[in-house]
Amino acid sequence: MQFVITAYDGTDEHALQRRMDAREDHLKSVEKRFKEGNHLYGAALLDDNERMIGSMMVVNYPSREAVDEWLKEEPYVTGSVWQKIDVKPCMVAGTFMELYK
Repeated sequence: MQFVITAYDGTDEHALQRRMDAREDHLKSVEKRFKEGNHLYGAALLDDNERMIGSMMVVNYPSREAVDEWLKEEPYVTGSVWQKIDVKPCMVAGTFMELYK
């Protein structure tokens, strides 16, 4: 089952620094989960000045509970980067899923 994650960083003066501090661990985690087939797509969300303010990810997990288990160890969560996280089930079109077979 696929889910779209929209996560917004904090807005305080240290928010960008927290993101940068956790970024390497976050990217390693994404790379691992991409290879396992759990993370399909991702992007940094930018403000009008092209400053990173959040993230968007499409993930593939067997259940919402499995997504929640991943989020417990996601570096942007443990590092207090993401302050608001929205998780919605979605259905990735078959054409795109063919890339992962």
